[in-house]
Amino acid sequence: MKKPTVLGIIPARGGSKGIPGKNIKILGGKPLLAYTWDSAQNSTLLTKTILSSDDLEIIQVAKEIGLPVPFVRPDTLATDSSPTLPTIIHALAHFKSLGEEFDYVCLLQTTTPFRRPGMIDEAIAKLIDKKGDALVSVLAVPHEYNPHWVFESDSDDLLRIATGEEKIIPRRQELPPAYFRDGAIYLTKTSVILGENSLFGKNLTFIKGDWDRYVNLDTSQDWKKAEKMISKIYPEI
Repeated sequence: MKKPTVLGIIPARGGSKGIPGKNIKILGGKPLLAYTWDSAQNSTLLTKTILSSDDLEIIQVAKEIGLPVPFVRPDTLATDSSPTLPTIIHALAHFKSLGEEFDYVCLLQTTTPFRRPGMIDEAIAKLIDKKGDALVSVLAVPHEYNPHWVFESDSDDLLRIATGEEKIIPRRQELPPAYFRDGAIYLTKTSVILGENSLFGKNLTFIKGDWDRYVNLDTSQDWKKAEKMISKIYPEI
């Protein structure tokens, strides 16, 4: 049986406002995007990993750490409001023009940098085994924020359970597990991306991330949190 091919894409556009220059900002002695590149290099199931960026400074740093940059992303795909899917499709089209196609795409965001060892391969192996359309990494929602305990207000200023149920589940132990995307891994069949214009498809599975490695870098406070986490996750730094 032919080994599935997986394209790893590390998106890193310029113009970050919450943390200026965050993709190449130094964290623990190396640029932020190096953490995601390190994780990709440790994968045995990623066929190829590349950077997609519009920013020449980011591209230069990527090249310095050995991260391949096969093209410069068009400015039209690098605005504040640009969705992710066209960026992936652009990368796939680039490689197709060179006669290279992939079975899956693994999107690896720099802003969730602290993936546990082996996490990428765990994700790829699970999606292939489950024969699903896509996979995302998740974390469990704390019980107090479980959607069965979350309310919405209606036009009469009355609270309704967000799930639409009539009765509240009374005990924490009876709540079904709920999850949110942690941003570390998005893995999708190429046929779903191109055929359905979707990153998630109809059959979405998951792997669990790690709370002690979780940070989503969007603000200066997030950056400070990451700086405090570094010594615990990477004691050698």
